[in-house]
Amino acid sequence: QVQLVESGGGLVPAGASARLSCVVSGRALSSYVLAWFRQAPGKVREFVAYIRWRNGGISYADSVKGRFTISRDSAKNTIYLQMNSLKPEDTAVYYCAARSVITSRYDDWGQGTQVTVSS
Repeated sequence: QVQLVESGGGLVPAGASARLSCVVSGRALSSYVLAWFRQAPGKVREFVAYIRWRNGGISYADSVKGRFTISRDSAKNTIYLQMNSLKPEDTAVYYCAARSVITSRYDDWGQGTQVTVSS
């Protein structure tokens, strides 16, 4: 099990940028996949992006491809989500999550951080 703590949310105008951080602790991360999900009001939680800790392999949801960038800092046990060209439809609670590379289910979640994009 790992612990995840997100930060960096807030209120930003459309077209602006924001960066979310997620500090990860509790386990060696070499066999983990770290991801960002989001949940907008009245909608189901959706995948945003993931990064494989060992080799840095990355995947994005089509809705954020080209605008969002996921990255990691191994020295700080932290992953980031750089969000550019934000749109009002990006408004959501953003969650950091972790899973083992041998499973498909994300078992560990952070508490979430609110991102609100004003039009």
